Amino acid sequence: MSVLTLLLAGPLQSWGASARFTRRTTEAAPTKSGVLGILAAAQGIQRGDDDRLAELAALRFGVRIDQPGTRVRDFQTAHHRVTGKSMPLSERFYLADAVFTAAVEGDHTLLTALHNALRNPVYPTFLGRRSCPPARPVELAVHDSTLARALGEEPWHAAGWYQKLHRTTLTVPLVILRDADPGDHNGDTLRDHPLSYASEHRRHALRTVVTETVDIPNPRATTRPPARRQPAPHHDPFGPLEDTL
Repeated sequence: MSVLTLLLAGPLQSWGASARFTRRTTEAAPTKSGVLGILAAAQGIQRGDDDRLAELAALRFGVRIDQPGTRVRDFQTAHHRVTGKSMPLSERFYLADAVFTAAVEGDHTLLTALHNALRNPVYPTFLGRRSCPPARPVELAVHDSTLARALGEEPWHAAGWYQKLHRTTLTVPLVILRDADPGDHNGDTLRDHPLSYASEHRRHALRTVVTETVDIPNPRATTRPPARRQPAPHHDPFGPLEDTL
């Protein structure tokens, strides 16, 4: 098996697994449906082409949280361009300043084709929503490895300022969310396994997700202990007055 790794970093991301009317939430990490949507867009797969989508959906998926980011909320409104009627106010959530390493495992030929497509995509790629473009190239590399090993060996891709916050540790513990193996008995379920992207009937199935933690070397680690602040010198404001009193 081979593994294609992707870098998902941008000012804003939004990975919704469910939407309720005017409230559009986001998961804490990229969903399988969202990442496969990136690959489908790069290859130019049309929304109604369920056969080609099924080929992508068969890939095993995992994601590592390199930089969790901050959840932010936005309010949006719109007007009908013909009638001028106002649409309902919608509440939308995003992840700001987040960085993720995603990976899909499958046939080497397919993953190589996907890697090449990401370098020259048919349709623009975005991080969950069209308003969330990536800040760095999405494609990383194709590895002759397994899903878990690739996510455990990929370098830490967090922003430099975020890595500096952890410079006193040689390794950083990062969370991995991956498709469950046949022998895994513990895991959570998420409805983000895509069955159809067709606009009139988008369908998703449940997927079992296993959570693990892996220690990744910190490229900005230092063995020097953090500098300690020296105590402020004692100051007696009435000291100069003692001789005159």
